[in-house]
Amino acid sequence: MGAVIAVIVILVLLGIIAAARSIRVVQQYEKGIIYRFGRVLPEIRGPGLTLMRPVGDRMQKVNMQIVAMAVPAQEGITRDNVSVRVDAVVYFRVVDPIKATVNVQNYMFAISQQAQTSLRSIIGQSEMDQLLAERESVNRELRRIIDEPTEGPWGIRVERVEIKDVSLPEGMKRSMSRQAEAERERRARIITADGEYQASKRLAAAANVMARDPAALQLRLLQTVVEVAAEKNSTLVMPVPVELLRFFERMAPGQAAPAPETLPEDLGDAEVAAAEAAISKAEVPELADAPVPEVATDATRELAAGDISDGSQTAEDAPEAAEVRREA
Repeated sequence: MGAVIAVIVILVLLGIIAAARSIRVVQQYEKGIIYRFGRVLPEIRGPGLTLMRPVGDRMQKVNMQIVAMAVPAQEGITRDNVSVRVDAVVYFRVVDPIKATVNVQNYMFAISQQAQTSLRSIIGQSEMDQLLAERESVNRELRRIIDEPTEGPWGIRVERVEIKDVSLPEGMKRSMSRQAEAERERRARIITADGEYQASKRLAAAANVMARDPAALQLRLLQTVVEVAAEKNSTLVMPVPVELLRFFERMAPGQAAPAPETLPEDLGDAEVAAAEAAISKAEVPELADAPVPEVATDATRELAAGDISDGSQTAEDAPEAAEVRREA
């Protein structure tokens, strides 16, 4: 009797062990792969209770959730010869559990190594400005490089890749800050110049309108006085333009309108010029040549006395000497 009870207990224990080995629970986010005597069954077990043979079958569960893996920071030199340090995050999931467990030994480690090498490759192919400003295009290219050798052979799909941070050398940061400051200064100067240009056009148009009506200038001056007086100043300096004084003079009551400018009255200059021209053109009768009486002077007397005393002239030369003295 005791032997029978022992056998029954042994059978019950064996049944419990067999049931425990035959029943498996698969979670909602998992897939079950059955190995029967070392061979993978093509049927993939879904979530819930799964029965399998207690002898010869072995189940391996594969997580089908999206895994976020941090890629260690990689140092490299960009295409424009700038040394950078880049780290990223890879989001992937298993789409074929059989390939992920059979074709690769440890798909987590394989994805990590593939992401690191691809990140170094994309650093060398890109420029610094692309890594900083064109993150979306760099992320798409990096995802394509990582996903190309993994989805088909390994059954792992890379859903997304994001570059977290790009570390630059301190010298490059200072250069970029100076460049940004110069760019901001250039934009500020352009905006200021454009504002002054627009303001000058508005002022020119306002001046044109005020020039048509002098009263507008008076109103503008009064408005300026009101604005200055609002500051509660003890002294108020108000310039009075000459145009405003002329306006007051014209608009004063009882003041006759100024006569239009006329030429100065004729003082007879034209008649005097005509008379002088007539006198200059008048015919004057010619007078007959009359002998001019000789006037004896002291010089002529001395000359005549010298000639006589010298005796150098003859009687024939006397008239000629007299003629010479007359001309003198």
